[in-house]
Amino acid sequence: MRRPRHLSVEERALWDRVADTAHPLDATRPIEPIPAPKPVNRPVVKHPDPIHHFMLGEKAKHTRGHDILPSITARLTQAPVNMDNKAYGKMTRGKLKPEARIDLHGMTMSEAHPELVAFILGSHAIGRRLVLVITGKGKVRDDGGPIPVRHGVLRHQVPQWMALPPLAQAILQVTPAHLTHGGHGAYYVYLRKNR
Repeated sequence: MRRPRHLSVEERALWDRVADTAHPLDATRPIEPIPAPKPVNRPVVKHPDPIHHFMLGEKAKHTRGHDILPSITARLTQAPVNMDNKAYGKMTRGKLKPEARIDLHGMTMSEAHPELVAFILGSHAIGRRLVLVITGKGKVRDDGGPIPVRHGVLRHQVPQWMALPPLAQAILQVTPAHLTHGGHGAYYVYLRKNR
């Protein structure tokens, strides 16, 4: 069974004004007044401590900017060093001379991938240790869309290809090249010893 709904004070006042303008159908029947609802006593809750001023997220640790994915250069330079530290230092300073190089810039992804695989696996097979992969820095293309697009498709894709089979088994370290060998538009690829 449904409990009856009682009128609020405002609703009761409105109803009384409407009822004053109405005329009863049966004038002989007495009008019974509707009882007013009983006031509800709600306990007043007092908080022992006042709420201090705060800002949302003020205790959150801010580790980096709003970019979800760090740049390719940052990811490669923060990767653990898998090779000899002395040779790694010479390589990143541009003191080691690459034994061979491949220039991929200007190619599409479907053209560049097989060329890269053939070059890396061929270099590994003949015992080369340090090769240079040139991707180019890429062109800035703003298509006007709401989502920003990173430029340099090959520059971002080549390190991902080198982290996957079959290239990952032949590669020991990948780092951005020194300015003398192309800077951010090229990568040093240090190959494992051929067994």
